Amino acid sequence: MKEAQPSRVRNVALVAHQGSGKTTLTESMLHRMGVLTRMGSIEDGNTASDYRADEIDRQMSISTTLVVGEHNGVKINLIDTPGFTDFMGEVKTSVRVADVVGVLIQAASGVEVGTELVWGFADELSLPRFLFINQLDRENVDFDSVVGTLEESYGSAIPIQFPVNPGSEQFNQIVDLLSMKVVTWNPDGGIKSKSDIPGGIIDKANEAKQKLIDAIAESDDDLMELYFENDELTEDQLMTGLRNGIRNGMLYPILCGAASKEVGTSLLLDFLVNVAPSPEDMPPSIAKTESSDDDTELKCDPEGDLGAIVFKTISDKHVGDLAFFRVFSGTLSSGADVRNTSRSQVEKIGQIFTVSGNKRKNVDAVAAGDMGALVKLKNTHTGDTLSTSKAELILEGIDFPTPVIRTAVVAKTQGDEEKISNGLHILAEEDPSFHFDYDPELAQLIVSGQGELQLIILLERLKERFGVEVEQEEPRIPYRETIKGSSETQGKHKKQSGGRGQYGDCWLRIEKQPRGGDFEFVNAIVGGVIPGKFVPAVEKGVIGAMADGVVAGFPVVDVKVTCYDGSHHTVDSSENAFKMAGSKGFRAGFAKAKPVILEPIYNVEVRVPEEYMGDVMGDISSRRGKIMGMDAEGRFQVIKAQVPLAELYKYSSILRSLTGGRGLHTRELSHYEDVPIEIQAKLIKVYEEKRAEGTS
Repeated sequence: MKEAQPSRVRNVALVAHQGSGKTTLTESMLHRMGVLTRMGSIEDGNTASDYRADEIDRQMSISTTLVVGEHNGVKINLIDTPGFTDFMGEVKTSVRVADVVGVLIQAASGVEVGTELVWGFADELSLPRFLFINQLDRENVDFDSVVGTLEESYGSAIPIQFPVNPGSEQFNQIVDLLSMKVVTWNPDGGIKSKSDIPGGIIDKANEAKQKLIDAIAESDDDLMELYFENDELTEDQLMTGLRNGIRNGMLYPILCGAASKEVGTSLLLDFLVNVAPSPEDMPPSIAKTESSDDDTELKCDPEGDLGAIVFKTISDKHVGDLAFFRVFSGTLSSGADVRNTSRSQVEKIGQIFTVSGNKRKNVDAVAAGDMGALVKLKNTHTGDTLSTSKAELILEGIDFPTPVIRTAVVAKTQGDEEKISNGLHILAEEDPSFHFDYDPELAQLIVSGQGELQLIILLERLKERFGVEVEQEEPRIPYRETIKGSSETQGKHKKQSGGRGQYGDCWLRIEKQPRGGDFEFVNAIVGGVIPGKFVPAVEKGVIGAMADGVVAGFPVVDVKVTCYDGSHHTVDSSENAFKMAGSKGFRAGFAKAKPVILEPIYNVEVRVPEEYMGDVMGDISSRRGKIMGMDAEGRFQVIKAQVPLAELYKYSSILRSLTGGRGLHTRELSHYEDVPIEIQAKLIKVYEEKRAEGTS
């Protein structure tokens, strides 16, 4: 395939709720473009885009896959994305480099929670979209009902096709409203005929065509004026209006078919070539530079300054690390010295590939608007920009979703800790929606991500690729201690064991601070009863005691400590003695000031179909959660609640089980509040038992 000009490229991301048939549609499109001699299937594990071992084993897409074909002289970069919500980070990367987003809809289910989620990703970038109602060969499908839901949900959704005989194994006909023909497919997926619309459905076709004309005219003021003047629009005016309406986000065309039978695939390819926007049609990309935050507009020009973004990195056992990229401006050539402006590092470009699934072809360069893959980059990772030292352009990166699940991991074999850390670091670079961090407070290695399955798969890859195994355990909760009262107490450290002794004596006033007020230390010593050089040591002792905790071993927060009196010895006083005195005084005073334990409370938003609302709310209440409100969003309910972190372990899996995989949630830390008395008593008991074991 020759180096493609921007006008002859289409960058398409296929996104959907799980089970909508994206991989099957991808396979069908590759077959119709002649890339494949026959369609593979998910069940047989031989599709072009789900080629990795774990994808074949689980019969599902896990990673974003780029496949490439050509239709009527136009290169189509097609990105097959996962539908399972655990892998939404992969969808985010794909949407970032697409010019048009194809949203697949299950004909039997219509709009799902996952549909709303991926639609929102496209909304964030104001990307053109089309909808493809798939699986119309299945029983109990109602095309018109699904269209009604799409129109209700997305306003500007408008059919440009409708099925003739949906809901049966024999489904093989679609009315194309653009040509006003009935298209019939052979069993092998090829078009059998294009014929006039028969009398039984001509009225429906005319009505649908009129709605399409009205929608196109309403999307453009000039077209609307022509429509009023002439009472009609020419075919050229309609096509121009449709193209502009899609590009401007005023129209979301609805197409349809059955990917497994390749019904509708040829019309979809024609649509992408004739109607969908090219990179050249898109607004200029916005970039900054390493030396300035001023916006710079980048047109899709192969002769312009280089601006490319790496949207995915993977490790391939045959060629090493692969960095998938899209060029927004300029041309990326083999042998060039470029600059990773996101990290201020220089990279030498070696081999460049065009990639289609697990097949690669060496090329000399990739021009603006196109995609490819690089090997052996030293310091470049997902979301980074490649530019030149002269231009120093930095494109907007990829906004990955925040984690919704966390777990702790421990090495199965002692001594593997460094290998585990290195392996997790590489996995996190490949998938930035996955996080890991050693938490010194909890003394645990915490991994977090979008769902339990994502974590399971990544930990399996840790074993397969790096030869180390870990076990999961429940992460500890970062509780805090504080007080509700106040106290005044003496802290005295006196020790005489021959030679110079130790003497430190201080009086401390301990008071509560407003929640979030943190720690304040006040030196109120007068008359030199404690020499000034020893007061900071008292503060150090207090801070040390706060870090270790008093009643249950958790860090202390939101207290004010005033050192207002004390005494010293001219020979035996020292910084260490006053540090010990400060620690003792704080511990004694804290215990008398009505101590309480605080737990982290998270804001949780759960989006579910209405029929699951009662079950989900009941489950939240059982987790000590407080329902803060509900909002209706189309066919879905958004439940807003506050839930203790201690009750959210593996919640994404529980929610999926409660809702048949149709519920999603997000979370973020809100505040700390008192734990219930019975839980506080348990935490104190566990702490005291551990201390007793430590001293026995």
